[in-house]
Amino acid sequence: MEALWYEPARVLADRLRRRELTATEVLNAWIERIEEHNPSLNAVVSVDFDRACDAAAAADRALALGDATGPLHGVPMVLKDGHDVAGLRTTVGSELFDRIAEGDGTVAARLRAAGAIIVGHSNVPPFLADYRTDNPIFGRTNNPWDRGRTPGGSSGGAAAALAAGLTPIEVGSDLAGSLRLPPHFCGVYGLKATEHRVPTTGFFSPPHGTPRSVRVLGSLGPMARDLGDLELVLRVIAGPDGQDTDVPPVPLATLTRCRLAGLRLAMASALPGTTVAASLRAEVERVAAQASDAGARVVRELPSVDWAELQLFGELMTAVTGVFDPGAQLSAEHRSLAWYLAALDRRDRFISAWETFFEGHDALILPPATTTAFHHDTTGYAEQGRLMVFANLAGLPALTMPAGLDEDGLPIGVQIVGPRWSETRLLEIAAALEEAGILPGFVKPPGY
Repeated sequence: MEALWYEPARVLADRLRRRELTATEVLNAWIERIEEHNPSLNAVVSVDFDRACDAAAAADRALALGDATGPLHGVPMVLKDGHDVAGLRTTVGSELFDRIAEGDGTVAARLRAAGAIIVGHSNVPPFLADYRTDNPIFGRTNNPWDRGRTPGGSSGGAAAALAAGLTPIEVGSDLAGSLRLPPHFCGVYGLKATEHRVPTTGFFSPPHGTPRSVRVLGSLGPMARDLGDLELVLRVIAGPDGQDTDVPPVPLATLTRCRLAGLRLAMASALPGTTVAASLRAEVERVAAQASDAGARVVRELPSVDWAELQLFGELMTAVTGVFDPGAQLSAEHRSLAWYLAALDRRDRFISAWETFFEGHDALILPPATTTAFHHDTTGYAEQGRLMVFANLAGLPALTMPAGLDEDGLPIGVQIVGPRWSETRLLEIAAALEEAGILPGFVKPPGY
């Protein structure tokens, strides 16, 4: 069973369909894996093994009867503690949100309809609002590459669980880089989907009937250990659900093979006003140079935007997350409809500049953060977000994937960003870089 822990979810599902394994066998192997390694990581919380065992038994009965199965039939997984999962404790890292969810959110429901067995939640910081994963309910999550360092946040438990073989897939969220920083810190894959690609119904559910206020900037998306599972999970969770009315019926394009020759790639080893570690800059430079050698047209270029306008991101995020909180430090102006509409108008111009930029480029390659995984007691790490929040302000899809290791043996990722609704194109470009040997794919942390 040892090999199962790092098999892709789609391979596990195929082996289950061919009756090489039973869902109960697979689940029991994962439970043993979690019980062995989770105590030192604290990545998985709120487990419900009994309910999962019942679901695995039902999956085996369905296979025995020849019933139709979904693309994740019998595959166990954990899901970020922000998604409502019926019957499972959901906290969003805060006692204010601590409850047993009465029903599935859209993401959980779609994963279960595809056959996945949700074993528990992965740990998060309070309110999903930190680049470290630590909260007063469950405590701190450690990075499997170095337990003295953070796996990042807010999808830190998810990234740590993926790297350590405690789950084959996950679905994270990204309001300020939470789907990109943890994969970079842990050496896995995270795909921030285009804003409004995936419904947020049942995610970060406001308490006491408070209206949903975070309707811009944020995005959900898949996390995995390879590109194939990213695509599979994205196709499962994307598209309108009839409840999150911000989600348009924009279809995902069919994935095709991409050649590096002829690709138009822009690159930047840093962004204006940022200080990026030499090891991260070097990886971006290496990837760009080798892509150029393979025939891609690579230019060092960024869009013509006022980078000081990124302050709008902070203003908007503070407003949408605090508008219904009487204690939030918001001015009367920032609580007004007139200010909000003016802010959206400024945002439209920022988005338009990126749309123009991508008319001449297929993608932009840059670092996903300023450093590799930092120690738990590090302070002053907010600058990490400056390499990521531009994509939130512009609503762009962004993929973080493994690129190598630094001198301390810690993972380094690269970030690939494209125009809105271009997730499959980003996956095609990433696959071409891996096929050419420019990017290495996932590597297990030592000891796992």
